[in-house]
Amino acid sequence: MKPIRVLLADDQSLVRAGFAMMLSVEEEIEVVGQAANGAEAVEFAAAHPVDVILMDVQMPVLDGIGATAQVVRAGTAKVIIVTTFERDDYLFDAIRAGASGFLLKNADPDDLVAAVHAVASGHALLAPEVTIRVIERFAQSLDAESAEGAGAARVPAPAPAQQNLLGTLTAREREVLSHIAAGRSNAEIARELFLAEATVKTHISNLLAKIQVRDRVQAVVFAYESGLILPGENPADSGGRSCP
Repeated sequence: MKPIRVLLADDQSLVRAGFAMMLSVEEEIEVVGQAANGAEAVEFAAAHPVDVILMDVQMPVLDGIGATAQVVRAGTAKVIIVTTFERDDYLFDAIRAGASGFLLKNADPDDLVAAVHAVASGHALLAPEVTIRVIERFAQSLDAESAEGAGAARVPAPAPAQQNLLGTLTAREREVLSHIAAGRSNAEIARELFLAEATVKTHISNLLAKIQVRDRVQAVVFAYESGLILPGENPADSGGRSCP
């Protein structure tokens, strides 16, 4: 198998050197380049084959969030945000920009290696408890939009395209999506719905394909933007509601 090609994007050379040293001992990972700012990361990924970018947030010229959005839009690589700051706004903005994972710089080397493998394999690198933080942040942003200029009773209209995709889901898939939006793991969903965990995985795979998102974190965002979940609502209570 070809090694996973990794680009390191951080404005601190010592940080890049440390990551390069940790990853260089892995036979299945190859550090193919380094970038000192987001613009360099975007340019490198456009010109060279890259599988995963370890992206810092605070960088000159172009920050990591902006660079992530450009890389994901171009489809040149998957991005793991790596930062010293455990801030919800970074996490939320990174997910909205299309990042596939989020790590702190004080993570263990084994966690860093595992993150690269997970994201390269197409998985989202967010634990259920982190997913819940994304949910809370997204719901707060919708509440703010609802209240701005029109009073707190106003609810933003769901996007028509996402409503159409939501309509392609079966009743069971909508129910599973609502539980994903509640931050529940596959095992928890299986227990709640009295299903085998393998069946839950099949439902999740099918619904992700239907709503055209990469992973369960993007599915959470979709659940709110499509109107399946309303601001202030318990997501697990929405599974039986008809399409808006």
